[in-house]
Amino acid sequence: MWETSARLLRLLSLLQTRRDWSGAELAARLEITPRTVRRDIDRLRGLGYPVLATAGTAGYRLGAGADLPPLLLDDDEAVAVAMGLRTAAGGSITGIEETSVRALAKLEQVLPSRLRHRINALQSVTVPMANTGPTADPDTLTAIAAACRDSLRLRFDYRTHDGTSSIRTTEPHRLVHTGRRWYLIGWDVDRQDWRTYRVDRLSPRTPTGPRFTPRTPPDPDISGYTSRAISTSAYRYQARFTLHVSAETAAERIAPTTGALEPIDEHSCTLRTGSNSLDELAIYVASKGFDFQVHEPPELVEHVRGLAARLANATD
Repeated sequence: MWETSARLLRLLSLLQTRRDWSGAELAARLEITPRTVRRDIDRLRGLGYPVLATAGTAGYRLGAGADLPPLLLDDDEAVAVAMGLRTAAGGSITGIEETSVRALAKLEQVLPSRLRHRINALQSVTVPMANTGPTADPDTLTAIAAACRDSLRLRFDYRTHDGTSSIRTTEPHRLVHTGRRWYLIGWDVDRQDWRTYRVDRLSPRTPTGPRFTPRTPPDPDISGYTSRAISTSAYRYQARFTLHVSAETAAERIAPTTGALEPIDEHSCTLRTGSNSLDELAIYVASKGFDFQVHEPPELVEHVRGLAARLANATD
């Protein structure tokens, strides 16, 4: 059985290295008969690999199927894929950061140690052209992604915005990328509540904890939940505005880390944001250049009225 399995892997590897193979060539490379080649081709097809027969030449070609079957990568290819995924996870290509981390976690789970050393060496001498803020370590991202995937409790050292450090124990649920930073959404075991953590502020501890039964997430819209958690809920004042532009237009100037947008219609949207300063809230929304109305909190409504009067007097 092992010989057959090893032969199938070798056959699959050959089919991936060249577009067309004749049955005789495959038989010679594998040191088997053409009849055995045909049987092995049928076995690969049974496993979901779309091996096509080339008309007229009694040859074979690995085609595209409805699903993506497992690929066999040599060492250089595996290193290249891992480095590409690490780069994409850092936000170099907008929209695929979270997918890249999931794929990277799967790949690094099976990488041999010799390839890990090569990848780490490449990573250590690679310098990005620009740094727009704190970045998350790819090893930390893959460790969190693996814990989310396998439903394993995660313990980590966490540093808050004021520099205070503590040890947290969570049931990790999802990683969310906002375009600038990575966040972990998880159930805090000690606080018995859902929490949002900045990944660049945490350092996972090993080994991971026991398995847990995944909980119902705090909101089906994890992206929206994260935006509200980091832009509104954490602050003393939680404000609600109506912006007289579409949500798509507002999103060009308002990042999900600073405000959560909800469309009302094609010409207006709701902005929810937060701050510990009423002045900061008023100036923030006014500086975006959109017509707006402020609804809450009541202190902000009065504050904006007073600020508007002072500004009007300043032009008299």
